[in-house]
Amino acid sequence: MIKKPALITFITAGDPNIDATLEFMLVLEKYADVIELGVPFSDPMADGRTIQKANYRALKSGTRIKDVFKVVEEFREHSSKPVVLMTYYNPVYRFGAENFIAEAKKSGVDGLIVVDLPIEEAKEYVEICRKLEIGTIFLAAPNTPDERLKMIDEASSAFVYLISLYGTTGSRSEIPESAFSLLSRAKRICRKPVAVGFGVSKAEHVKTLVEAGADGVVVGSAIVEIVEKFGENASEEIERKVRELRSGLQL
Repeated sequence: MIKKPALITFITAGDPNIDATLEFMLVLEKYADVIELGVPFSDPMADGRTIQKANYRALKSGTRIKDVFKVVEEFREHSSKPVVLMTYYNPVYRFGAENFIAEAKKSGVDGLIVVDLPIEEAKEYVEICRKLEIGTIFLAAPNTPDERLKMIDEASSAFVYLISLYGTTGSRSEIPESAFSLLSRAKRICRKPVAVGFGVSKAEHVKTLVEAGADGVVVGSAIVEIVEKFGENASEEIERKVRELRSGLQL
């Protein structure tokens, strides 16, 4: 799924509404290698204030899971760019795991991130994803032990998502040292590509992480902040920002 080095961009589906999401995805696909689409959820525990508010706006606009699948389906009429859904397990469980994964695949989704699904409890989920040929992406944190990092790598078929810091999502001014320590360990242990996310907000951050060995870099809150500021009219500013981030890949 990842063409190294890759820029992976995140927005929340339905923020501020589902029609705008399709428009934003079409802007993102010009510069991003993978588009990560957040499934709006009422208790996004891994997300900071920026994405929490995006989830609230999306839910308030009436966005439901079926709308997320629909917007990916519509996006597929225009682009083959890989799309990854980022969600929590509760919506998957309520929808029915096999049904959720099958509908995601049918709509054109390439991979799934289920933020709060522990690797130790993911056997059935991984088997369904493999059967339906949809990519799995698990997260590793700075305090993830080496043995668990190996398990995460083995269960991830697309790439391993490295959380750069101790905390929630949200733009930071600097990339913490914990990101580089984790990246160094992951490059030694993992056989799959590794992408670093949480806190990345500038082209300078992207460049630094790629130079340190990251196969991909994920940027979310810095883009969602633009949606928060400009609403439905955010396309031009999103394009400017993602073009700037893309320049960080040019070593």
